[in-house]
Amino acid sequence: MSATTAEERWLRQPAREIMPPMRRRGLLFVLCGLALGLAVLLGAAVGTVAIPPQTVAQMLVARLPFLHMAAQWPATFETILFEIRLPRVALMALSGAALAASGATYQGLFRNPLADPYLIGVAAGAGLGATLAITVGLPHTVWGLNVVPLAAYLGGLMTVTLVVLIARVGRTAPVTTLILAGVAVGSFAVSLTTALMLRSPDGMRRAFGWMLGGYSTVGWDPVQVMAPYVVVGLAVLQVYARLLNVLQLDEEQARQLGLNVERLKLTLVATATLVTATAVAFSGLIGFVGLIVPHIMRLIGGPDHRR
Repeated sequence: MSATTAEERWLRQPAREIMPPMRRRGLLFVLCGLALGLAVLLGAAVGTVAIPPQTVAQMLVARLPFLHMAAQWPATFETILFEIRLPRVALMALSGAALAASGATYQGLFRNPLADPYLIGVAAGAGLGATLAITVGLPHTVWGLNVVPLAAYLGGLMTVTLVVLIARVGRTAPVTTLILAGVAVGSFAVSLTTALMLRSPDGMRRAFGWMLGGYSTVGWDPVQVMAPYVVVGLAVLQVYARLLNVLQLDEEQARQLGLNVERLKLTLVATATLVTATAVAFSGLIGFVGLIVPHIMRLIGGPDHRR
C-alpha cells in the first residue's frame, strides 16, 4: 500500500508542477484582454472633446440590439465616438494585430529574433508606391479607393515578389538569400523614393507625412476594406503555426519529417506580406510593433507559435 501510494504521489507530482504555470499563463492572457479593452475604452474617450469613459461604455452598451437605454449624453458624443474615434481604434487594432502576427511569422521563418515585418522590403516598396502616387499626381481615387493606400499596397506586394524571384536558386529560396535580396531591393526602392521626393518638393511633405504613419482617416470604409484581408491572413497564419513550429528544428529535419519546406516558406512569406502590406497601406510605416510584440507574447505564452 505504501509503495502504491508513493508511486501515485510521484505520478501526480509533474501535474502539480505543470498546472500552476498554465494557470498563470491563462491569467496573463485574461489580463492582456482586459488591457486591450481598457486601451479601446481610453482611445475612444480621449481627444479634443473629452468623453468620460463611463459614458463611452454606456453608449457602447446602448447599441446592443437587446437593450433599450435612454440617451443621457449629447448627440455630438455619438457622432464623435461612432464616426471618428471607434473607426480609428479599430484601424489601430487591425494594424497592430497584422504587424505583430507578421513579425512573429518572420522571426520563426528566419529563426532570427530580430526579424520584423519590413525585413524583406515590403515597407520600402509600400513607401515607393505611396510616394509615386503622391508626387506623380495620380487621381485621388481609383475604383472607389484612395489611390495612396492602393499604390502602397501594390508597391509592397510587387517588391516582395521581386525579392522572392531574385532569391530563388533553382526550386528553393534559401532564407539567407531572401534576407540579402530583401535588403538589396529595399535599398533600391528607398533610393527611388528619395529621388521622387527630390523631384517634387511639393509632394515631399505629404510623402513624409504618410511615411511617419498615422490614423487620421475618418469613417468605417477603410476598416471594411482592411478587415477581410487581415482576418483571412491571420487565420491562414494560425493554420500554419503548427508547421512553423516544426520548421524551428531545422529545414533538413523538417524535410525528413515529410514537410514541404519550400512550399511552406512561400506560403508564409506570401501571407505575412499580404497582411503587412494591408496594414502599411492604411497606417503608414509603424515601427517596432512587429519586432517587440512577438517577444512580449513569447514571454507570456511561450515559444509555441499557435499561441
